[in-house]
Amino acid sequence: MAIIKLQIDDFISVDYELIAIHSSLEDYRLAYFINQKLGISFEKSEKDIGIQIPEGKSHFTRFVFDDEENELYWNLIPNKTKVISRQTKAPSLFEATEMEVTTNLFLLPEMKKVDYLIKIEQVDDWFDTEKLVDELLSIKQITTAYKLEQNKLKSKNNLIF
Repeated sequence: MAIIKLQIDDFISVDYELIAIHSSLEDYRLAYFINQKLGISFEKSEKDIGIQIPEGKSHFTRFVFDDEENELYWNLIPNKTKVISRQTKAPSLFEATEMEVTTNLFLLPEMKKVDYLIKIEQVDDWFDTEKLVDELLSIKQITTAYKLEQNKLKSKNNLIF
C-alpha cells in the first residue's frame, strides 16, 4: 500500500493583505480618519479578538467593514493592548499585599513598534495595496504605513479570527 504525505502548507493560501500603521491616535479616531479618506465605513465590532495568556484572557478591539461591492472584508485592529493582572506579594512572613500589574500584550509580538494593523480579506490580483498605502500616508495623523509580508511573520496564527 502506498503512503501519501500531505504537507499542511499545501492547504494554506494567503488571501489577505496586511498593512502596518504607526499612529498615536485612539482606535476610534483612526477609524474615523480612514473612513473620511477612503470613503469606507469602519464600524466597531461586537466580537473582539480574544487571546489566552498565562495571566488570564485578553482581547483586542476591532473595527470592521464589509465591502459587499468588491467582496472584501476589512479589519482595523490595534497591535497592543494592556492586561491587568493581580499578583500577591509577601513583603514579610505574616503579611501579604495584592498588587495590580499592567502588562502590554501584542497581537504580533515581533512588530512591537506597529500601532495598528489593517487586514483586508479575500483580496484578488486586482487589489492595489500600494495605492491604499499612499492614501493612508496622506492622512496627517498617520506617521507611516506599509505593507507587511505574512510569510515572514512568526505569529501569523494570531491573525486567524
